[in-house]
Amino acid sequence: MTQEFTAAETLDVRGENCPMPVVKTKQAIDDLESGDVLEVLATDPGSESDLGGWADSTDGVALLEQGQTEMDGVTVYTHYVRNE
Repeated sequence: MTQEFTAAETLDVRGENCPMPVVKTKQAIDDLESGDVLEVLATDPGSESDLGGWADSTDGVALLEQGQTEMDGVTVYTHYVRNE
């Protein structure tokens, strides 16, 4: 990842599969103030395209960045979503 974001909240959906990362991200982002950033941690590789597509098709939401890291031998996909 290239930028640092100050997340208002972190949503941990590791171990959840499609469509739950998107469903829970939508629920969490609806509870945030305008301009707040939500950090989403997922293990579902499809979360990259799923959250990207959801953000592109949803007014008032911006996908700021996505990346992946290894944690204890598991790939974790990190997404930063801003409520606009």
